[in-house]
Amino acid sequence: MSRILIPAFALLLAGPLLARAQEHEHHHHQPAPAPAKPEIEAVSGLTIPDVTVLDQEGKPVRFYSDLVKDRVVAVNFVFTTCTTICPPMGANFASLQKQLGARAGRDVHLISVSVDPSTDTPERMKAWAQKFGAGPGWTLVTGDRAEVTRLLKALGVYTPDINDHSPLVLLGNDARHQWTRAYGLASPAKLAELIDGLAAAPAAGATKESRP
Repeated sequence: MSRILIPAFALLLAGPLLARAQEHEHHHHQPAPAPAKPEIEAVSGLTIPDVTVLDQEGKPVRFYSDLVKDRVVAVNFVFTTCTTICPPMGANFASLQKQLGARAGRDVHLISVSVDPSTDTPERMKAWAQKFGAGPGWTLVTGDRAEVTRLLKALGVYTPDINDHSPLVLLGNDARHQWTRAYGLASPAKLAELIDGLAAAPAAGATKESRP
């Protein structure tokens, strides 16, 4: 009898300990909490290639000439099959667009670039944006994989594995050659504040970037 009871008693003791260990391990593997404030990094010497991409209507556009040149822009990087950070980033851009109000598409232009152009057709990008209520002034682009890869590398956001891409947003005032990288899931109010700062900033003394 004692040979049976001892292991059973040991299991009774081990049960709560095992549960606590599993709970600790589960907690350990949870995603890190979002920072209280967006990480902000000034970007200097940014060269934006004037690659041809397709917008969500399937229209060919030159990324720099048509979407960025002399504008205040917010650019994020997503892909439509993403189920982790991309949907929140899409929802955040939609909220930012509402925060900007009439300025969206007039004073500030939102751009989402696919990091998976092989899968993301213009139709898929359009349908993805519509889930969040995207309005005028928010352009989504995809296109030839080589051209998009060239663009992503120039903007400093390329990763060989699309699942490793970072939740960041590139904010810029191209007319004044001022660019900032920020946390893409920061509150829309905070992003709008950063955009306002760029829009109001004095002209930079840097030489205008070349557009290969």
